[in-house]
Amino acid sequence: MKLFNWINIRLILMFVIVVFLFSFTSKRSEKRKLTKCTIIFVEDNAPFVKQDLVNKLLIENNEQVTSIEKEDLDLNMLEKRLNAHKMIEKSDVYVSIDGILKAVVKQKTPIARIFENGSSFYIDYKGTKMPLSANFTARVPLVSGRINKNNNEDLAALFRIIYDDAFLKKNIIGIQIMPNGSLKMFNRNFDYQIDFGTVKNVEQKFKNYKAFFQKAVLDSSLYKYKKIDLRFTEQVVCTK
Repeated sequence: MKLFNWINIRLILMFVIVVFLFSFTSKRSEKRKLTKCTIIFVEDNAPFVKQDLVNKLLIENNEQVTSIEKEDLDLNMLEKRLNAHKMIEKSDVYVSIDGILKAVVKQKTPIARIFENGSSFYIDYKGTKMPLSANFTARVPLVSGRINKNNNEDLAALFRIIYDDAFLKKNIIGIQIMPNGSLKMFNRNFDYQIDFGTVKNVEQKFKNYKAFFQKAVLDSSLYKYKKIDLRFTEQVVCTK
C-alpha cells in the first residue's frame, strides 16, 4: 500500500513539473519578439501582388517586425485581412518556432479579361470579378459584351475550359458576346472568325473545332476560310 502511494506521489510530481515547464516555455515563447517576416507565393508565375503590399497588410502602422511580440499577434485577423484583398484567393499565416512571421499566399487566377461599358476587369477561375493589376498583365482572352447574372456561370465555365486546355489557351485570344447571347471567337494566328453559337454543348463544340483544326492545318486550308461555324454539334461548317 505504501509502495502504491509512493508511485502515485511520483506520478503527480512528474505531472506538475511537466505542466510547469510547459507553461513556462509557452510564456517565454509568447514574450519572444518576431525576428522577421517572410512572404511565400504559391504558384508565383503572375506577380499581381507585391511582397511590399502583403507586408503592409500584415504589419500595421509601419511597425518594425522585430518590435512585435508573438502574443500581440492575431493570426486569424491577419488571414482575414489578406483574404479580403481582391487579388488574393487564400492565405495561411503562422509564426515558426524561430520567431518568423510567415504568410503563404495564393493569388487569384485570371482566366478572361472583360471590356464592358468603358471599364475593364478580369474574371478569375472561380468566376468572380478581379481588378486589373499595375504590376502584371495576364495573357487571357479579351472578352467584349455584357456579362450578367444570367450568363455569368456559363461563361465562367467556358473560360475555364479554354484556360485548362493547352491548345485553346494558346489559340483563342478574343471572344465577343452578341446581344442574342451567341459568341464570336477569334484565333491568334488566322484571320477567320469562329461562330460558336450559344454556351450549350461547349465541350463537344471545342472537340469538333480541335479535330477540324488538326486536319485543316496539314493542308494549309485554314488560310482560305473567313468563318468557322461550330453551332451544329455534328459538323463544322466553313465559309471561304
